[in-house]
Amino acid sequence: MNPYEDMQTFIRIVEAGSITKAAEQMDTVKSAVSRRLTELEKRLGVSLLTRTTRSQTLTESGLSYYQQSVRILEDLAEVESSIRSEHQALSGRIKIAAPLSFGLNHLNQALRTFNDIHPDVYFDIDFNDRKVDLVQEGFDLAIRIANLDDSTLMAKPLFKAQGILCASPSYLKKHGIPKTSEDLRQGHVRMHYTGGRNSWPLLTPSGNKTTVDIPTVVSANNGDFLCQAAIDGKGLLFTPDFICYKAIRQRQLIPLLREYWCDNNINGYAIYPQTRHLSQRVRVLINYLSQYFGDEPYWRIKNDN
Repeated sequence: MNPYEDMQTFIRIVEAGSITKAAEQMDTVKSAVSRRLTELEKRLGVSLLTRTTRSQTLTESGLSYYQQSVRILEDLAEVESSIRSEHQALSGRIKIAAPLSFGLNHLNQALRTFNDIHPDVYFDIDFNDRKVDLVQEGFDLAIRIANLDDSTLMAKPLFKAQGILCASPSYLKKHGIPKTSEDLRQGHVRMHYTGGRNSWPLLTPSGNKTTVDIPTVVSANNGDFLCQAAIDGKGLLFTPDFICYKAIRQRQLIPLLREYWCDNNINGYAIYPQTRHLSQRVRVLINYLSQYFGDEPYWRIKNDN
């Protein structure tokens, strides 16, 4: 029994599309490949493939075994390469989960710059605002912009962001410019992040904490969509500065009540499981992203904006 050879054989079966084609590529007989797969499934106690005379389909366990086998063999190859030459260039796949708006608008450029330095690294990216299961879905790391509440994950701070309350000049002309938190209750409406908090935490003019809940006119799970709706004058928007910073600098949106807002700091992290070996290429990427965005990221909105 050789677990690494089992992994290599299973990967070849999956990627070739059949046991017959895998045997041809491995220059061996079909019965040997089929026997190895049967023995692997028996040892694991699960079915990895659903097979018919015409097709094969990965089971849920098979998909997990395939994804983790690919990662393990890539990491092994990287370790061997680094031993052979300490100057060996980084190479291999990095599978990343990232929020859609941040991924397209900020991570995209950062990864292209990283690829200029390390062209043999390639990225498999899931741009999605859902909370992924890193282990089950085979991700090397995820970018998460939130307060972390999962102690089973390791986290490396990447950047700091702030929530900004803003509105378009056309909206403010129609509804008036709120001067204090209490003014928000006077006929204002807002855009709302699906799954976000219903009440906004603000300070009263006397400095006490309060919450304000105003009517919602648009609800969505994407920040870029909501930002454009705010530019179009649909309502107030509380959103991270990395989403609205361009619109604010171009005076399409006006920041409001910054001195009244509390609890508006948002941190971005690279997260990965405690139990997973962190490959050199992933470690280098995480450190690079931390330096790329820095303590004072380029999207920071100054108080005079």
